[in-house]
Amino acid sequence: MSHVQCLTIFMMIELSAQGAPNQESSSILRIQSESEQAALSYVSWDTEGGTRATMNLLRAPVVLQVEKNGNWKSPKPSQKKKLSEKAFRYLLHKPEITWDIECDIDRMTMRFSGENAADTRLFFPFDARAAATTVFPAAWNEDGSFSLPILLCAPDFGQILVSSPDQAALKGRIEGSRADHTVDVIIDLALSGENKPLTLKFEPAWLPIPKGFTNEALWRDIRRGWFNILQPSARWGDQTRSFSAPPGILSNNVISDPVSCLIHLYADQAFFTPNVTPEISLAAHVRRTVDYWILHKTRPTGEVVAYWDYGDMLDANASPLIAAWDYVESTTDLDWLRQRIERLEFIADYLAKRDTDGDGLVECTHSGNYGSLVDPARSASAYDTINAGFKDAYSNELTYRAWRCLADLEKKLERKEQQAHYTQLADRLKAVFFSTLFDPATGWIAWWKSEDGEMHNLASPMINALAVEYGLVEKQAAREILLRLWEKIEAVGFTRFEIGVPVTLVPVRKGDYLQPKPGKPAATICGAPEREDGADTFGKYLNGGCCVSDAVHFMTALYIVDEKEKGDRILNSMLDRQKRGVFPNGGAFQNGVIDTYPKGAEFFDWEGNTCGYEGHLTYSFSFLQAALLREPVMRARLLRPVLLKEP
Repeated sequence: MSHVQCLTIFMMIELSAQGAPNQESSSILRIQSESEQAALSYVSWDTEGGTRATMNLLRAPVVLQVEKNGNWKSPKPSQKKKLSEKAFRYLLHKPEITWDIECDIDRMTMRFSGENAADTRLFFPFDARAAATTVFPAAWNEDGSFSLPILLCAPDFGQILVSSPDQAALKGRIEGSRADHTVDVIIDLALSGENKPLTLKFEPAWLPIPKGFTNEALWRDIRRGWFNILQPSARWGDQTRSFSAPPGILSNNVISDPVSCLIHLYADQAFFTPNVTPEISLAAHVRRTVDYWILHKTRPTGEVVAYWDYGDMLDANASPLIAAWDYVESTTDLDWLRQRIERLEFIADYLAKRDTDGDGLVECTHSGNYGSLVDPARSASAYDTINAGFKDAYSNELTYRAWRCLADLEKKLERKEQQAHYTQLADRLKAVFFSTLFDPATGWIAWWKSEDGEMHNLASPMINALAVEYGLVEKQAAREILLRLWEKIEAVGFTRFEIGVPVTLVPVRKGDYLQPKPGKPAATICGAPEREDGADTFGKYLNGGCCVSDAVHFMTALYIVDEKEKGDRILNSMLDRQKRGVFPNGGAFQNGVIDTYPKGAEFFDWEGNTCGYEGHLTYSFSFLQAALLREPVMRARLLRPVLLKEP
C-alpha cells in the first residue's frame, strides 16, 4: 500500500543479557508505522527468538487518542519526520502533541510531549483471535485501572515490559469483548504541557529459571508457553450480570470466564514462577483472585460459586483453599493469612458438611444416578458435562488436598486446635477413599459411586493419577493401577501422546453424560452422544477427548511410581509439539480465542483434530509443570501437605 510508510524492525540478533535466548535463538520485535495517520499498523514480537513476530497482534492500528466532549478521537498528524535510521516523529495538531518512536535492536521507546493535552491516551487494539494478549501490572486499583509497569503478555509470543521512568503513577485499563474477540489495552498519558516529556519503554522480559530447578535446557523448552496459563481478565460484559468479568481476575482467558474450580492450577504454576521484575508479583494476582472468590462470590452457606451463577461444584470450594496455600507458602504473607483464615475455614467447613452420611467422604449434591443430569444443570465439578455425583472421586481428591493445605496454614498461625480438626477430616477421607472407589473388576478407581450404589468406571487416567499424586493410594497399589491403565491405553490403540492423554479410555454412556434439554438434539451439548453406549462421539470433548491439562497429573503420577520412561514419553512428545507450534499463530495447544465448538485447541480427538471451544484455555498449560514435577525435590515443595504427615 503506497500510503503506508513502514519502519520495520525485524532483527535476528544474538543476545547476551541474562535470561535472554541462548546462542541458538534470537529476539525479534516488529513494528510498522503509517504516514497518513499517527499510528502503528503492525506490532508483534517473539522474545524467544522464533518466527512468531511474522503475525500481527493488532486488529487495528495503535493510535493516540484525545478526549473531546466525552468522545475519544485521534488527531491527524501535521507532519511525520525521520529523526534517524531508528527513529521518527509524529507532530500532531489540535492539540499540539509530539510523539517520538525509536527502535533499538529488540526494544522500543516512545516519548510524548504536548500542550493542553491532559486527557490523552495510547490505545492498543489487540486481536484476541491472533493471541489472547493480556497484562500483568504492578498493581490493580479500586476503580479497575492498573498501574505501570506492566507485562504485556501474548501467549507463545512472549512478554514485553512496559514502563515509564518519568511517571511512576501512570495508569491504564484493559477492556474486552467476548462477542467481538477484542482486547484493548489503554495507557493514560496525562501530558502535563509543561515541557516535560513522558517516556514509555517497551523491552523484552524473560522468565528466570524457577528456584531449585537446574535443567536450563529443559527450562528454555518450556519457557515460551509457561506464562500461557496466567491470564488476568479484561473488563468484559455487563458488570451487573454474571456472564461478565471484572478486570484482573485469573480466568479461562482474557475475555472468558473466571472459574473458581481451577484456580489451584494457576496458583500451582505461579508457585514455581519467579517474578520477572521486582514491581510485578504473580503471587499478588493469585491473592487477588482468591480474594475475589472467597469475599465476593461465596454464598451465605459457605458455598463458592463455580462460574456465572452455577453452584453445586465442590471443587469450587477446594480450589481456592489450595490456591491460598500456594500463595502463602511462596510469599510467607502471614498478615494476609490472619485476615483471611476464618473465611478460608468457612468455605472448608462447607465441604465438611457435605459428608452427609458420616463416612469421611464428601457427598455431592448431584445424585450421579444414570441419566439424571439434564441441561441447563451442570455436574459436580469443572468436568461439568460428566454426570458425576454423590461419592465423586475428583471432588474428594481435591477436598483432601484442600484440607491438608488448610491444616498446614493453621500450623503456620499456631492454631493447633484448628490444625488438628482439618488434619482429622483429611485422615478420615483418606481412610475410606480407596476402599469405596476402587473397582476390583477393572483394577483401577472409578470416577464416582452414585446414590443408587452403581460404580461409574470410565477408565480415567486423570482420576486415578490425581489419587496417586495426592497420596490417596499407597505406592505399590498406585504403580499397579497406573500400569493397568497404560496397558489399557495400548489396548485401545491410543498413540498420540503429543496431545496428552484421553479423559476416559472407554466411551461415556449416554446417561453418564449431560443430557440436552427435552426436545433438543444431543449436538447442543459439546461431546454429548446420541447412542446409548456413547460410541458415536467417543474421543470428543469430555467423552474421551484429550483435555490437554489432564496430562500433568498422569505424568506426575508416573514419575511418583518410578515409571519415568513412560512419563518422559508423554512429556517429550508434548514439548516437541509446543516447541514447533502447529496453528497459524504459532500455538500448539492454543489457536487464539475461538469461542466456537469444535474449533478450540484445548481439546483434541484421537486423530489430533480440535474439539474444544475456548481456543485458549489457560489451564491447558499446566502440562508444563510436569517438566518440573518429574524432579522429586520440586514435587516435595508443591505437594508437601499431602506427601508428609502432620506431626
